Amino acid sequence: MPPADRCQPAQPWCLQRRVLPQHTDHAGVMWHGAYVAWLEEGRVEALACVGVDYAELSSRGLEMPVVSLGIDYRKPLQHGDQVTLLSEVLEFQGVKLPWACRFMGPDGRLVALARVELVLVSCPIGKLPRVLRRYPDDLGSAVARLQAGPGAGI
Repeated sequence: MPPADRCQPAQPWCLQRRVLPQHTDHAGVMWHGAYVAWLEEGRVEALACVGVDYAELSSRGLEMPVVSLGIDYRKPLQHGDQVTLLSEVLEFQGVKLPWACRFMGPDGRLVALARVELVLVSCPIGKLPRVLRRYPDDLGSAVARLQAGPGAGI
């Protein structure tokens, strides 16, 4: 069962949060780094919903680092605002797995757009990390479920 703070649209992946004091600058405007943290939280929660526990993935010597990140801020978020993060997992671009994300403000309007690209890296103890061109079968099927969205039932 997904966490209570997730919404259940047919598509895309959805995470709801409230802008708290620690997310804001001295003027009460959401700090840019909070967006990045919520992007990561949205990815980790979506992975959990398709059966991939990120801590377990790390214990297998696998990581999914961000190799590219861009955010287009359209409207500032303020302390106390309810925010919905909508994330879609796009088709692979070579070894990169792109996510397109929309931050929706309390009025349901778009306040920021983000694109994050990940790669899968093998990090064996005592060896240099290397980018994997092929995902292990279990992780590959989880990515297919991510790409299909939460309502797809794959």
